Amino acid sequence: MISPNEVAARAEQKEDENYAFRTYLKNHANPEKLDAQFLKLHNELFSNYDCNSCRNCCKEYRGNLSDEDIMKCAEKFNMPPDDFKAQYLHQNQEGSYDTNHKPCDFLQKDGSCLLGDCKPVNCADFPFTARPDRWASLLGIVSNASVCPVLFEMLEILKDEYGFVYHKKSRR
Repeated sequence: MISPNEVAARAEQKEDENYAFRTYLKNHANPEKLDAQFLKLHNELFSNYDCNSCRNCCKEYRGNLSDEDIMKCAEKFNMPPDDFKAQYLHQNQEGSYDTNHKPCDFLQKDGSCLLGDCKPVNCADFPFTARPDRWASLLGIVSNASVCPVLFEMLEILKDEYGFVYHKKSRR
């Protein structure tokens, strides 16, 4: 598995190839089969991976909390939801709430999340490879492969499974 420190540079090197693979999947993959492949790889690769040793997602993105997440987290911190929002969150352009800082305000030095069992759904589900309808979100998959070493590895495995061969186009 690629190191968390190397994934951004390696993904940048493979950016054109990964976008070409995305196009290939859009034209050749059966969406249901692709979901099953992602889920299988997700379960296999994450079962042997300690996300606390990486946490690139927590370092690169702001946490996004739903109203339900905010209620649970405020309760965990034993504070009113409005106080929790005022201290830790800001409202984004879409009207939902993000953590104030990047890296995430709740990321601990050991890679654990201060929110524990009330970690927001979007954080717990990253990189979203266990969710259905991956075919429709392949742009996000390619983008997130620059952050998540496991997702980067998934794409490499899928390229092999599909027999994908990238033919680099020359630029003139």
